[in-house]
Amino acid sequence: MNLDLLRSFFLVAELGSLNKAAERLRVSQSTLTRQMHALEHEIGGVLFERSSTGVALTATGNALLASAQPALAQLDGALGEARRLARGQSDRLRIGYLLSAVSEYVNPALAALRKAHPEVKVKMLDLSPGEQLAALRKGEIDLAILASDGAVVNCEFYARRIATVPVFAALAETHPLAIRPTLSIADLKRELFIGAAEADVPGHNRWIMRICREAGFRPRFVGDAESLGHGLSMVVSEEAVGLVPEYAAKTRAPGVVFVPVRDAGVRAELLLAWQRGKLSAPLRTMIEAIAHRRPREKK
Repeated sequence: MNLDLLRSFFLVAELGSLNKAAERLRVSQSTLTRQMHALEHEIGGVLFERSSTGVALTATGNALLASAQPALAQLDGALGEARRLARGQSDRLRIGYLLSAVSEYVNPALAALRKAHPEVKVKMLDLSPGEQLAALRKGEIDLAILASDGAVVNCEFYARRIATVPVFAALAETHPLAIRPTLSIADLKRELFIGAAEADVPGHNRWIMRICREAGFRPRFVGDAESLGHGLSMVVSEEAVGLVPEYAAKTRAPGVVFVPVRDAGVRAELLLAWQRGKLSAPLRTMIEAIAHRRPREKK
């Protein structure tokens, strides 16, 4: 449907007059009348009752007005936002993040963003890596902050590594390995591992399988955790092992001990990801602020 016809229809309905609407639109009344006839033909019903005093909406016209006006307003808003983004402008920033990483990596950068762009409204969404990628793909967030120990950021997004951190093994405090100062992946050969659903943390289980194969064994999974909290509860209830990045190992979990994994090749990366195209000024500021304030890589 021609959106300009809808906009003309809304104006005629608002003014109750073809003549006044034609003057406002700077077209002839005959041209506007033909446009309204064309719209009625497309709808398949009469939209206006004409009289010597003007026009009034029919039931069909009222139905079209009630349903189409909010949709067109939403579309106009989306087009306006797209045009502002194309010019590098935006008055909002939607950030997906991992709760376990927000205090160390995000909060300091938010202060820099507020200083540079005080007018920008920030919306923070605590999402799993898989949810962040889906939201980024749909345009529901502007920036994703996710771990890449298994999360797959494919060629459809720009990505920037902001940290490489050690991995810790989450063990029940009663586990014999819990008293070790460090351990290797090979030490976990006889253990059950806690995985993650592909939709929540894409590639995580494949990552565990890869590092275990490199250590000379094939891992056995007790099940997939629905969240970090659920995974840590499974550490105790299932007597299984979870592998988590350093920032997640700062989580307090009763009955759980975090032991550093000393294998040189076992590390987790924290990435920023965003859609391709021109960056808005607030998004660029946020990316640079996070990258500038990132902690030094741990050895």
